[in-house]
Amino acid sequence: MENQRIASHPGIVTAVDKGRVSVRIEAVSACASCAAHARCGFAESKEKTVEVPAADAQRYAPGDSVTVHIDENRGLLAVWLAYILPALLILAVIALFSILHFPEWAVVLAAFAALGLYILFLYFRRRHVESRFTLTLTPTVNGKQ
Repeated sequence: MENQRIASHPGIVTAVDKGRVSVRIEAVSACASCAAHARCGFAESKEKTVEVPAADAQRYAPGDSVTVHIDENRGLLAVWLAYILPALLILAVIALFSILHFPEWAVVLAAFAALGLYILFLYFRRRHVESRFTLTLTPTVNGKQ
């Protein structure tokens, strides 16, 4: 079995609703140890809110300290889906339409259209994409798991 690296972020429960726990996460210096910290959305700002599906959601209450965990490989997949693939798609469309000598306005329009189709594709496949990202919660007591 391969050794999985897990990225963890401490957070505070903000809401609990029907099998989902909303957690406010603050980027901390621990982000520096994560392989994806430079590309991760958590590192961009000081505070994010994530919704974590939890079968035992009723055990959490607003104000509880928790730690949110995700497999780092899944975090890197998120970076690919959110940043790298759209950028490559836009560059490919721009290159193709430029090589075919389309006017600049058509190149820009085609790039935006391709990006819009990509976002629409992700929207319709969101259940499948969400199933690939498993966030888990661990309650913390006095800053320890």
